[in-house]
Amino acid sequence: MHPCLSCGACCALYRVAFHWLEAAPEYGGRVPAALTEPLDGHRLVMKGTKHRPARCVALEADIGRHARCTIHADRPGVCREVAPSWEFGAVSPQCDRARLAHGMLALTPADWTRPVLPATAMTVHAGSNDDDPPPLPAAPAAA
Repeated sequence: MHPCLSCGACCALYRVAFHWLEAAPEYGGRVPAALTEPLDGHRLVMKGTKHRPARCVALEADIGRHARCTIHADRPGVCREVAPSWEFGAVSPQCDRARLAHGMLALTPADWTRPVLPATAMTVHAGSNDDDPPPLPAAPAAA
């Protein structure tokens, strides 16, 4: 599972400010305007992030347990630019700072390793040749 899906710390710490065009559908903007508020003459913020304590209105989470962005496909560019630590082989100071602020440890390269299949999934079936694939399961009976 992607570490962000059990985190949400960035979305509950930082102001999410971006150019107003990102919420203007007539210019190709996809951020839902109803979830934003003005910051200044050129920028909007996601509601809930203008003042501290910040928590983005689009965040559905129990921080540190489960998290999801309700507008993930349409989130602002600034959100797309924040990479979690080690996802692409480098530390992300923003990610680390947010996790620490919420009492979580910073991510490490080990958080990005893929789980290994259990040994039982790799066993060879009795009587088979090591080069033969395991037999397919029987087809379900017709109703």
